[in-house]
Amino acid sequence: MGQKIISELLQQSLQKAVDNKSVYSIAMKVEDGSGNISWSGTAGDMNVDSRYFIASVTKMYITVIVMKLIEAGKIALEDLIIKHLPDQYCNGIHVLKGTDYSNQITIKHLISNTSGIPDYFFHQQKNGKTVADELLDGHDEPWPLDRTIGLIKKLKPNFKPGAKAAYSDSNYQLLGKIIEEVTGQPIQEVMKLFIFEPLGLKNTYIYDDPSDTSPTPFYYGAKKLWLPQYMASIAPEGGIVSTVDEVMIFLKAFFSGVFFPKEKIESMKQWKMILPPPGLFLFGIGLEKLWIPWILSPFKYPGEILGFWGQTGSFAFYNPKADLYFCGATNQINGRGHRKATGLMLKTIKSLL
Repeated sequence: MGQKIISELLQQSLQKAVDNKSVYSIAMKVEDGSGNISWSGTAGDMNVDSRYFIASVTKMYITVIVMKLIEAGKIALEDLIIKHLPDQYCNGIHVLKGTDYSNQITIKHLISNTSGIPDYFFHQQKNGKTVADELLDGHDEPWPLDRTIGLIKKLKPNFKPGAKAAYSDSNYQLLGKIIEEVTGQPIQEVMKLFIFEPLGLKNTYIYDDPSDTSPTPFYYGAKKLWLPQYMASIAPEGGIVSTVDEVMIFLKAFFSGVFFPKEKIESMKQWKMILPPPGLFLFGIGLEKLWIPWILSPFKYPGEILGFWGQTGSFAFYNPKADLYFCGATNQINGRGHRKATGLMLKTIKSLL
């Protein structure tokens, strides 16, 4: 019965989203933990097997690697980042009101977005512009770690390390470098070794070749964006390409104990509110939770919805109450895709409660 309800509910909704131009391409997959429900649907410029940029959902894969390195005794959440990074990446990275906090930043601060290090992507520079402004205008440029470090050393940190939370892609670029330093391998190889190959993922990879035109483009409103130089430079913060089938395999593995004991999920729930941009959600230890006010659905409250957003409207979430997994892409940067995906997930969960 659940499969039929979801199919009728979602396929029409996907097509409607494309018809009214809130998004131009969308793919979604829903499964439950028992295997009784497995539904996929697309509309617009996507097919079920289309590859897409999973954007910041990539950070959830970084969480897996960090947790596995902790389990192996290679790192600890409380390790200072100066223990694992060359001096050029740490010196002067966090100077606030004349006080240098650079040597106080830990791995936990990075993975929980509580470092206070400015987000190179959205942080306003002295000229009033952001990196996001330039990219959304179609000026495609690479932003590797060295360039990111050069910029954020010129920017004012958000707060003292650990004081609060603020979303920062810079944190995950640094985490990617720590992973490379600790393992002695490039992040592409680490991803293959820790995640892609063990799960048998054949259509999932780090985008590092700007001539690769196979991923579905994303949009900013009605404007189609193709930013291969940029996407090829941001591996640890948002550079994975995948499909709905293979993101679902990863998502279920994440929450079912394949990578680390399921009990570890509870220790990640050290929630702090993140405010727009990029949206209202809670951030823990390498994990996000959608903020759903109880008053909006008091009789069929969905409970926790855990996972990760991507800036391009990509998503991967699990709802324990209904035992439902959701993943997909709306390929829309302006926020409409995120709202559409949230609505679809909530409708589906409530239909089965």
